[in-house]
Amino acid sequence: MNQWEPDYEEELDAFLIWMKDAGYTPYTQKSYLSDVREFLAGLNGKKLETVKKLHIVSYLTSVRERGVSDSTRNRKHASVNCLFKALIELELLTANPAAGIKKSKTEKNREPVYLEEQELQRFLSAVEGKYRSRNLAVFLLMSYMGLRVGEVHTLNLSDYHTERRMLRVFGKGRKWRNVPVPAELAPFLEQALADRLEPWRSKEEAMFISQKGRRLSIRGIQGIAANTFRRYQNDVPAARRRPYSSHKLRHSFATMLLRKGTDLRTVQELLGHSSIQTTTVYTHITSREKEEAMSRLQISMPPVPVHYEM
Repeated sequence: MNQWEPDYEEELDAFLIWMKDAGYTPYTQKSYLSDVREFLAGLNGKKLETVKKLHIVSYLTSVRERGVSDSTRNRKHASVNCLFKALIELELLTANPAAGIKKSKTEKNREPVYLEEQELQRFLSAVEGKYRSRNLAVFLLMSYMGLRVGEVHTLNLSDYHTERRMLRVFGKGRKWRNVPVPAELAPFLEQALADRLEPWRSKEEAMFISQKGRRLSIRGIQGIAANTFRRYQNDVPAARRRPYSSHKLRHSFATMLLRKGTDLRTVQELLGHSSIQTTTVYTHITSREKEEAMSRLQISMPPVPVHYEM
């Protein structure tokens, strides 16, 4: 424990209780606590009821000066904001000095990295090893059903309705959604359940179990994806390798749906987005599609004027 932590022990305990009650994943709890501890360390024991907006802006400025990305800076802001929000709800504080501070502008128009359908097939072919059926099912849920890494992590055996071929997914904002399991995918999911590793605890309900007998962690899924993407790009020169990650499989799913003419509202529901604005990031158009669209134009040009030198 750091020397300043006893000054905020009650607040940190309250914040953790609040996050657990609000349904935050263990991964998010760990990230937010780490950010909040970093923020508190810079207060030098100052009581939280005396903290002003200036202190938080100063902290976020120091974060930016360290060269972190805008998205990381925004997450740290969200962590501190949640701390004060929690303490207000638990009646330990009366004001939130983190409210109203503007987020950093991220590259909203940047196209998401995704795999084309043929590339996705090659990636899935790169899944190998002792736990192939489990890992393949995990990637199929992300690439053909659009699940987030955290949603795969929280899946329980009872969430899959075999007869209806329906998966119940616990997503962001503590919201449940039902996602149909494609007929082609169902046998792979059922094979993974048949090959499910023996859990360390007899009452463990997790759908996917790690080699240690526990629920397969978010970092575990990300690590398996990283290794598979490494094999997938093994023959690609280092300079041309793309920054693929497990979340890019979800991008691929959204892109495929929109290209096949699925309406934006349906894609929003399948992805579990609270706002349709979030879904519009997937409406990017590739250069190839732009060229094809332009080639279909029938352009009738007037004769090129002839200029005579005087």
